[in-house]
Amino acid sequence: MKYIKYPLATEKSIRLMESENKLIFVVEIKSTKKQIKEEIETIFKVNVDKVNTLIGPDAVKRAYVKFNKEYPAIDIATEMGLM
Repeated sequence: MKYIKYPLATEKSIRLMESENKLIFVVEIKSTKKQIKEEIETIFKVNVDKVNTLIGPDAVKRAYVKFNKEYPAIDIATEMGLM
């Protein structure tokens, strides 16, 4: 099953990318942190340190994915065409 819908390219996500090596993804509401982590690691061939999730007032679930320092988030964003 596909848990990740699409990456977010907002001012906040760009700031997190540069300062904390994180990317924000909109994900399926029923997906777990473990499922999100495994899918990101499979798609991008990277190591994920941590996944935090948040369901906003708009009922959209977002995953804040912190990448291992070996894998700059900016490189991953460039690969996806965000940058």
